[in-house]
Amino acid sequence: PGALTPRRPPRRGRAGAGRGGRSRRGPWRARPCRLRGSGASWRLRSAPAPEAAASQWERGLSVDTLQFLLFLYVQQFHNVSLRRSLLGDEWPSPRTRSPSLTGNSATGNKNWNDQEHLDFVQSHLLDILELLLEPEQLSASSHSSCSSLVSLEAVCALSFLLEGTVSNSGMVRPLHELALRQPCHGHNGYSKGSRTFSLPKLESWLRSSLTANPLGITAGLKAGKKLAWAHKVEGTTRRARITCSARVVPEVSPLVLMSQVYKQTVAKSSDTLVGAHVRIYRCNESFIYLLSPLRSVTIEKCRNSTFVLGPVEMSVHVQSCDNIKVITVCHRLSLSSTQGCTFHTLTPTQPLILSGNQAVSFAPFHTHYPMLEDHMAQVGLATLPNYWDSPMLVCRDSGDTSVFRLLPPSDFYTFVIPFEMEGDTTETPGGLPQEYQEVLRQREHQVRLWQRMVKEAGLTRDQRKEFQAVVENKFYEWLVQTGNKQQLDSLVPPAPASNHAAGGCPGTKF
Repeated sequence: PGALTPRRPPRRGRAGAGRGGRSRRGPWRARPCRLRGSGASWRLRSAPAPEAAASQWERGLSVDTLQFLLFLYVQQFHNVSLRRSLLGDEWPSPRTRSPSLTGNSATGNKNWNDQEHLDFVQSHLLDILELLLEPEQLSASSHSSCSSLVSLEAVCALSFLLEGTVSNSGMVRPLHELALRQPCHGHNGYSKGSRTFSLPKLESWLRSSLTANPLGITAGLKAGKKLAWAHKVEGTTRRARITCSARVVPEVSPLVLMSQVYKQTVAKSSDTLVGAHVRIYRCNESFIYLLSPLRSVTIEKCRNSTFVLGPVEMSVHVQSCDNIKVITVCHRLSLSSTQGCTFHTLTPTQPLILSGNQAVSFAPFHTHYPMLEDHMAQVGLATLPNYWDSPMLVCRDSGDTSVFRLLPPSDFYTFVIPFEMEGDTTETPGGLPQEYQEVLRQREHQVRLWQRMVKEAGLTRDQRKEFQAVVENKFYEWLVQTGNKQQLDSLVPPAPASNHAAGGCPGTKF
C-alpha cells in the first residue's frame, strides 16, 4: 500500500484527551466546535485590540471537532517525566532541553525526532482510533471490539496526523485519499455501502504502512545537502552546520536547517530558500539575513543574535531564546519561553504570546531591501492590516500584560540591510507609525544642527584634525559597546577564498 508518515505534533499547551472525555463528543458531531469570546471554557484573552476586529475574530474561527480531539490527544507526546522531576529538573518546564541537531541527545525535545513521532503513533494507534469511534461502536467498558466500524469522517480527521504515498509514486496525499483507493479496500476493510472501515483491518493496514517521515528533520540531517553558507570561526570549537533536504517530492517544501552559527554574519538570497521551512537552532552572537520568500521559520535556543527574514507565508515561531532581535514580514508570529527579545514585524494577525516569556518588546517593521515588495506579493502578504502592536496572550497568566511592551519611540532606530540587490523597493512598506516617524525627524534635525554648528565654528586645519580624531575615537567606543563592531567586522571576509563560504555576501553584494 505504500508508506504513511506521521505529521509533526503541534506544539500548543499540554492538555490530553483520553477515553474519559469520549461521552461528551456526541452532540458536537453535527457541527464544528467554535471558540467564542465569552462564556466558553476556551476563552482567549488578548491585549486591547479594535473592537470590530475582535468581533470578526469571534465569528470567523472554528475547528473540526474530531481534529480538535486528535490535537488534544497528541499533546501527550510532549509530557515531561515525573521521574525526571524527582531528580531535580523543574516540572513542567517551559524551557525543556533540546537535543543537538546531530540527534545524539537522548534527553532532548522529542519534537525534533521523527522516529519518536513514529513510535508514539504506533504505541497509541488503537487509542487514537477508539477516540474517533461512534459511541454505539464501543462496548460497555468503552473499548472497541472486532466488529467495530470506523466512519469515513473519522479517517478524514486522521489526515490531520497522517499522510503518505502509494508505491513510492512521489505524490504525497492525505490518509483518507489513500484509504479510498480501490486496491487498498481489501487491506483496510472499507465498505462502499456503509462508507465505513473495519477497525481491526484499518489498524493492521496502518501499522504495516507507517514509517518515519522521509522529509523530516532527522532525514534532512542524515541525507540533506550541506550548504557552505558559513565558515568556522578561529579560536572556537563550534562549527556551523547548514543543510537542506532534497526536493524529493515537488509539492513538499524543502527544509533548511541552520545550527551552531557563532560570531559571524550569514546572508543569503537564494532559490534554495524560496518556499522553504527554515529551522534555526543554537545560533549565538550572529547576524543572519535570509532575504527570500519563506514558507515558515522556527528559531530555537538562540542568544544575542539578529535575524532579518524575507516575507514568511505561514508562521515564525520563536522558542527558548534570549536577547535576540527578529525583523520580518510574516502571516503569524508566536513566541514561547523567550527573554529580552525584540520583534519588528509587519503581520496581518495578532502576535501570539505563549507561556514562559519575559521582557518582550514589539516594534514596527523598520527596514527594506530591493526585492521585498516582490517577495511579499509571492507569499500573499500586504501592508494592511498590520497588528504588530496588538499581541494576544495565550497562557495561564493571560491577564498579566507586563510580559510585553511596545518599544518606546525614544528607543526606536531604523535598520539598514547592508547588501546590494536588484529590485524596486526603496522604503519601508507601509511606512512607520506617526510617533516613530516623528522621533526620526527630530533626530535628523539634531544632526543638521550639529553639522551647521561644526561648520560655523571656524576651526583651524589642526583643530579640525584633532576634532575629527576625537569623534572617530568616540564612535569606535560606541561600536564596541553596542556590539556593532562585531557586525561590521563579520561583513569582511577573513580571506578571498572564503567569499563563498561566508554566504556569498561578505562585502556589499549578494
